[in-house]
Amino acid sequence: MRILLLTHAFNSLTQRLFVALKDDGHAVSIEFDIHDEVSMEAVDMFAPDLIVAPFLKRAIPESIWQHHPCFIVHPGIIGDRGPSALDWAVFNDEKQWGVTVLQANAEMDAGDIWASVNFEMRDASKSSLYRTEVSQAALEAVQLAVTRFASGDFVPTPLHESTSKIQGECRDLLTQDDRKIDWFHDSSATVMRKIRSADGFPGIKDELFGREVFLYDVHLAEGINGACGEVIARSGPAICRATQDGAVWIGHIKDKQNKHPFKLPAAILFADQVEGLLEVAPEQGGYQEIWYEEEADVGYLHFCFYNGAMSSEQCERLLEAYQQALLCPTKVLVMMGGQDFWSNGMHLNMIEAATSAADESWRNINAMNDVAEAMINTTSHYVIAAMQGNAGAGGVLLARAADQVWAHHSVILNPHYKDMGNLFGSEYWTYLLPRYAGKQHAERIAAARLPMGVQEGKTLGLIDHILTEDKGSLINQIKYNAQTLAGRTDLPLMISDKTKQRLEDEQNKPLASYRQEELEKMRRNFYGFDPSYHVARYNFVYKVCKSRTPLTLAAHRNVKSKHVMTFAGGIEKQARSAA
Repeated sequence: MRILLLTHAFNSLTQRLFVALKDDGHAVSIEFDIHDEVSMEAVDMFAPDLIVAPFLKRAIPESIWQHHPCFIVHPGIIGDRGPSALDWAVFNDEKQWGVTVLQANAEMDAGDIWASVNFEMRDASKSSLYRTEVSQAALEAVQLAVTRFASGDFVPTPLHESTSKIQGECRDLLTQDDRKIDWFHDSSATVMRKIRSADGFPGIKDELFGREVFLYDVHLAEGINGACGEVIARSGPAICRATQDGAVWIGHIKDKQNKHPFKLPAAILFADQVEGLLEVAPEQGGYQEIWYEEEADVGYLHFCFYNGAMSSEQCERLLEAYQQALLCPTKVLVMMGGQDFWSNGMHLNMIEAATSAADESWRNINAMNDVAEAMINTTSHYVIAAMQGNAGAGGVLLARAADQVWAHHSVILNPHYKDMGNLFGSEYWTYLLPRYAGKQHAERIAAARLPMGVQEGKTLGLIDHILTEDKGSLINQIKYNAQTLAGRTDLPLMISDKTKQRLEDEQNKPLASYRQEELEKMRRNFYGFDPSYHVARYNFVYKVCKSRTPLTLAAHRNVKSKHVMTFAGGIEKQARSAA
C-alpha cells in the first residue's frame, strides 16, 4: 500500500514506523504537519491508500479525514483521551499502559478502534518509556491495524461499543500546576514521578537559586539527606536536592532566562552556586554516567549519557575508563552504551553554549576520535559494541570501531552527518566503512540521510549480530553471548588475526592519515566560510520548527528521487534510485 506518515516531526517513533513499514513492502512517504494547506497538498500529491499519524500536536484537518482513512497512534489504553496520555500514566504510577490505533473523526481520540497493544510500565522517565515500550507497542498496533485495513473485511470497533474493554478516561492537559513539586512535603518517589512525567518535554517548572527553571533527568540519591528543598551536594554534571524523606539527583536543567536557554548539565548551569558543596563520587552513590563491571573473563563498560550526546569532557572520561578496563585480566570488553541510546555523537548543546562553538566542536570531535582510535588499536582484548538503544551520526561509527557490533532488533541507526549542515564526519569512518561494509556500501552509507533498521544495517556491514530478546532480558543475552565468546578456544587466534590485520592496514595507510584527512574537511565545516553547520546546530538546539518537509523524507515532493511504484505478487513496493 501507499502509506503517508503525517507527523509533527521525524521523532524516534516515526522513524521506527517508517523503517518497519518500508520493510513490510509498503511505499512510504512523510509530510510534516505544518499547515492545513500543506498537508492537503501532500495528500493530493501522494494519493495514499492510508494516512498514519504517529506524532501530532493538533487535529488532522477535517478536509483530509473525511475523504481519506487516517489512523491516529495514541499513546494510551483504550478509552484514554487527551494530549497528556503518557504524562498522566507516569504521574499516576500506572502499572500497565498501552497504545491504541484509532481512526480520525470529529472528536479527538474518540474514533473507531483498529488495534490496541498494552504493556507493563517500567520505573522510568516518560521519554525512556516512549522510546522503548511505547514504540514497540505502537509498531505492533500499527502493523496489525494496517493488516486489518488491507484485508478489506475488518470492521473497527466504535469507542462507545468497547465499554467492556475501556479502562482509560478523558483527561485534560497535565499542567505545571498539577506537577508542581512541594519540596517540604513530597517524598523522593513523588518528586521523581513528577519530574519523570515531564522528562523530554515540557520539564518541571521550579525555582532554584532565585531563578525560574525547568528540571529533567532525575535519579534517586540513596543515603543522602538534608534540609528540604536545599541543594546539598553535587556529582559530576548533577546537583543533589533534598526532599521530605531523602534526596534526588537532577542531571539537567533549562533556564529560559539564561544566555543559553536550553537543556544543560545542572552543575554547569549553576557552577558558581554549587562550588564548594559536597562532591559525591559516582561509585559512592553519586550521579552515574560511566561504570564498569566484570564477570569471569568479560568486562562491561557502561556509558549512559543523557540523550546519547557525548561532550568533550564525557569522551575524555570514557577514554580513561576504557584504558583502565583494558588493564583488567579479561579477554572480552563489551562497550554497553546506555539503555536508551548507544551514542548520538557530539554534544551539540554543550557546543552551542561554549564561548567558541567552532573551538568546542573541534575539541569534541577530537575527543570522539580518541575513543575510536583506542578501540581500533586494542590488541589485548576482543571488543564488542552492544547497542541496547538507538545510535546516530558519530555514535554509529564509534560502534563500528569495535571488532563486532551487536544491536537489539528495535534499534534505529542514523549513520549520517549531512543533515547537520553537511558535516563531513570523522571517527575514522573513511577507514572503518570500506573495511567492514565494502567500498560500494560505504559510499551508500555516507550519502544516505534516512534512518535504517538493524536488518539493513547488517546487510550494509554496520552490524554483525542482531539481538532478539525483549529489553527486559537483553542484558542477560549480551552477557551470555559475551561469555560464550570469551570461552571459545579460538579466541586467542581471533585476537591475533585482528592484530595482524591492524598492522597490515597501518602499513598500507596509517590511521593518523585517515584522521588528518577527515579533520581537514571538518575544520572547513567548523571554521570555513560556509555557516551551514552552525545554522543547523542552532536550529537543532533551539528546536526551530521546520518550515517544510525535507525532500529526503517527502518522496512525493522529490522529483529527483524518481519515485516509482511497481507491483509484485499483489504487494506494492517502492523502488527509488539512489540519491
